[in-house]
Amino acid sequence: MASEFLPGVESVAVTVTVGVGARYESLEENGISHLLEHMAFKGTKTRSARDIAEAFDNIGGQVNAYTSMEMTVYYAKVLKEHARLAVDVLADIMQNSVFAADELAREQDVVIQEIAMHHDTPDDLIVDYFDATAFPEQPLGRSILSTEDRVAGYTRDDLITYMGKHYTPTRMVLSLAGNITHEAALALAREYFVFPEKQPAQAFTPAIYKGGDTRTKRDLEQLHLVMGLPAISMHAPNYYALNIYANILGGGMSSRLFQEVREKRGLAYTVYSMGSAYEDCGLMSIYAATAPEKAGELSGVLCEQVAGMTEQISDVEMNRAKNQHKAELLMARENPQSVAGWIGRHLLLFGEYRQAADIARRVDAITKEDVLQLAENIAGGKLTVAALGDISGVQDYDTLQKKLAA
Repeated sequence: MASEFLPGVESVAVTVTVGVGARYESLEENGISHLLEHMAFKGTKTRSARDIAEAFDNIGGQVNAYTSMEMTVYYAKVLKEHARLAVDVLADIMQNSVFAADELAREQDVVIQEIAMHHDTPDDLIVDYFDATAFPEQPLGRSILSTEDRVAGYTRDDLITYMGKHYTPTRMVLSLAGNITHEAALALAREYFVFPEKQPAQAFTPAIYKGGDTRTKRDLEQLHLVMGLPAISMHAPNYYALNIYANILGGGMSSRLFQEVREKRGLAYTVYSMGSAYEDCGLMSIYAATAPEKAGELSGVLCEQVAGMTEQISDVEMNRAKNQHKAELLMARENPQSVAGWIGRHLLLFGEYRQAADIARRVDAITKEDVLQLAENIAGGKLTVAALGDISGVQDYDTLQKKLAA
């Protein structure tokens, strides 16, 4: 348990971060982390689903959860005088959820609707295709949502077994941030959370990046394209250089991709790059959508911009990227929910809480040479291409791969 006192706010955020997500699932368990997260608010031994909802609505509070590849996060934000209630309810959910059969059936239908909505959203669906191509037949390449049939097949016993295996003290962090002292936060944690003795943490399946090409023809107005390459893990010494790299390449309106693809050529309304770092690997990816007749030019330009990152980076670009990263970091500290989330993630992933000032120093220490070396390593990797829509105009895979070395 950890907390940070933020005296300048009137609220308190409470977060329970669990070190389990979609990549911890076997094929037979795919989607169960996400379904379990949905079931968290559907009743405990002493509270119904309506009781939980009304508890927060009655005080103007917020409560929710989300699932990622490596974590499941439950969080609440309330006025400072209601911190006890937030801790009480989250503790109740973590320790006393009942997973009633009727609630499970309803929530399975809700998740199935979420899957259908996902498949109707091309800019979401294309990411699934990209991940499955980068990491084929592996947990990291499977959808967090899973499939309708698999979600519909889970039972109450499946949820209880999975929760018992992964929701262990060694993989859970309770964190609070806001207008509450550490002494008060610790007292609440001791009052409401009771866990058995520590158990060994479950390991995930190590990722093996494969890369390749997948193109799905579909009747859409735009061609949706994601291209990417292997990058670095969150434990790499130059981890923060990946954020600077992604920012310079496609992190804002002044980035290379935005200026070249949208402002200069008018090829796309949306184009951006993203660095995704996991515990044992990483990805650098680019997303863009364009008219089918512009797909050939767009796919070539994206690879050319990645190749160009290995040649030269200006002082102006470095300073701008660093300032943007630090500003985003420091402004997020004005939100207790962001701070509580950082604490949980950092303690699970790094074994320490990296405060904003420390991260800012690490960012400032990054040099152009660091980013250029990372850019060279990224451009030298095997390309992953995922295209959805009218795919006829996208340049062939071998041509795109060669452009990275040009």
